[in-house]
Amino acid sequence: MKISEYIADFLYARGVRHVFEVLGGMTTHLVDSLYRHGKIRIVSTHHEQAAAFAADALARMTGVPGIAIATSGPGATNLLTGIGSCYFDSVPAVFITGQVNRNEMKGNRPIRQAGFQETDIVAMATPITKAAWQVQTPDQVPTLLADAFALALAGRPGPVLVDIPMDVQYANIAAPVPAQISVAASLEPATADVARMLEAMRAAQRPLILVGGGIRAARAAEWLRGFVAQTNVPVVNSLMAVDALPYTHPLRVGLIGTYGNRWANLAIGRSDFLLVLGSRLDIRQTGSETEAFKSEREIYHVDCLADEINTRVTGCHAIVADLCAFLTVAMREVGGKSFSARADWVAEIAALKKQWSDTAELVGVPGINPNELMHQLSAASRAAAAFVVDVGQHQMWAAQSLEPGEEQRFLTSCGMGAMGFALPAAVGAAMAHANQPVVVVAGDGGFQVNIQELETVAYNRLPIKIVVLNNRCYGMVRQFQQTYFEERYQSSIWGYSAPDLARVAQAYGIESATVSAPADVPDALQKMWAEPSAPYLLQVMLDTFANAYPKIAFGRPITEMEPLAKPVDMEGT
Repeated sequence: MKISEYIADFLYARGVRHVFEVLGGMTTHLVDSLYRHGKIRIVSTHHEQAAAFAADALARMTGVPGIAIATSGPGATNLLTGIGSCYFDSVPAVFITGQVNRNEMKGNRPIRQAGFQETDIVAMATPITKAAWQVQTPDQVPTLLADAFALALAGRPGPVLVDIPMDVQYANIAAPVPAQISVAASLEPATADVARMLEAMRAAQRPLILVGGGIRAARAAEWLRGFVAQTNVPVVNSLMAVDALPYTHPLRVGLIGTYGNRWANLAIGRSDFLLVLGSRLDIRQTGSETEAFKSEREIYHVDCLADEINTRVTGCHAIVADLCAFLTVAMREVGGKSFSARADWVAEIAALKKQWSDTAELVGVPGINPNELMHQLSAASRAAAAFVVDVGQHQMWAAQSLEPGEEQRFLTSCGMGAMGFALPAAVGAAMAHANQPVVVVAGDGGFQVNIQELETVAYNRLPIKIVVLNNRCYGMVRQFQQTYFEERYQSSIWGYSAPDLARVAQAYGIESATVSAPADVPDALQKMWAEPSAPYLLQVMLDTFANAYPKIAFGRPITEMEPLAKPVDMEGT
């Protein structure tokens, strides 16, 4: 069979049922073979970045590496932001790029390119992939594909890129598709280390578990919930782990970090023990004052990569292990000896939450309160499989106040922080759960980055409910300028513009509406959900100067947050 036919068979054997792409000359053999194969749905997006984000979201939802295909030159380079997002957020994906014929490559000659659109995508992608390879001969393809899938899934998951010259794609091969691939064995913790951690946790008066994106990357949410039930320890979450516990879980505290729920940051400040699971404790979680974050509390830090432990926050007890393996051992060690409920500590946190309500941080803001909107959106969206959230102020309001259900996912771009993520990612999430709607939460700025994917939604009639919070500016940067640049709003307000996004949606054949008064929100959400299987866009008009609060006052401990505290220094991140 042709190499391109082999690739189609291989992908299907690995559980791939969707491939995202934008067609180009150097991928025609691949796309034609996928079409003739007939068992993998080819989803044609309208920008390669969108294809990468869709593959990212599908992988997060299913655990099967996401697949995006792009042609040489601009097609391949357009993938890079999405590849980087997968890399930083630990998402397994295999990106396949077409390349010019081998006899058209420049090789070692000191010229810029030989073949039309020839571009060294391998060199460009290497820093943001677990590996990037160019196929040199047809007989390399079976091994490289198997290695790509195994590596994408092993350890800390991530993307792999395989660049395939066009003449290799139509070469013939006789190799059979392997029945399975070999993935590296799970990294087990030392039982003695786990036992010491449990002893310290049991002795603590105010323990907390801090969960990061590693819980979802390791597909360990079920193990986490079992462990929490045994230990009765409250849980705070990073932005990557908003959905680690359902909103109604009695031990779910809330979001921590730069824009964390004030009560959750205060709970960290009062805790005497912290178990960190799958978080790198970056500055957006700890604030700039790492010594204040560490304080006198005992911290056990579990991660599958030793280099992620004791980097910013030092003095932690390191446990290098895969999270599923760690939690399995921990639950075995706890056995039938469940921890006490620590009612006083749980009540103390509940009192903090009551005192510092998320919906009261913006008291007096004209018009719709964005935190209240998130609670209303959650109540109306119980049928959704996922909330897919873009990057900006709305991302923080969503993480602070959305109420994920037992099985609902919260997907966003964190490490890369890429505006334009949500709409194409929702396409991937919707493909993963064909019978369930997906909710997009975006801002008017980020939404315009990949607005062309409205056509992908419309063409495929995907059940995506799009909520665009339109504050007529790049809100997060506008807030930064308000704090540090004497309210000079160049390029965030001055020089920025957006169309009427409801009318844009209508041009794509998607029903839409606009709401601007708080009293009209319930009816608007009810109308959005009147036909669950149909796409819909709801434009929510917000005050331009509504800020994302609370926010750590930069240069101060995590417990001191704006607007009650003022920054000491200018943020550098």
